[in-house]
Amino acid sequence: MEEWSKEQWNAAIQSSEKAAFYLYTPMCGTCAVASKMMMVVEQLLPQLQVGKANINFIEQIAYDNKIESVPCLLVCEGGEVTEKVYAFQSVPYLYELLKN
Repeated sequence: MEEWSKEQWNAAIQSSEKAAFYLYTPMCGTCAVASKMMMVVEQLLPQLQVGKANINFIEQIAYDNKIESVPCLLVCEGGEVTEKVYAFQSVPYLYELLKN
């Protein structure tokens, strides 16, 4: 997964394609597990735009999207955020969420 800047996330939102933005903090154990799950999903869905960012460096995005905790997955499609996921239940769950 590539680290995205605020500008890259905004470009992903502006495109009409589905995109996912994974937000984490480096010292979060749950985030480490979620990162591994997201890497698998990224391999299963190569056509999907997937980025990640340390939430400490993108405060405005966290504020604008009312992020409550990490890990968090923002999914956008058609120019707006359509999903905000905090519970990364399993790889199959994430795959089904993102493939549609």
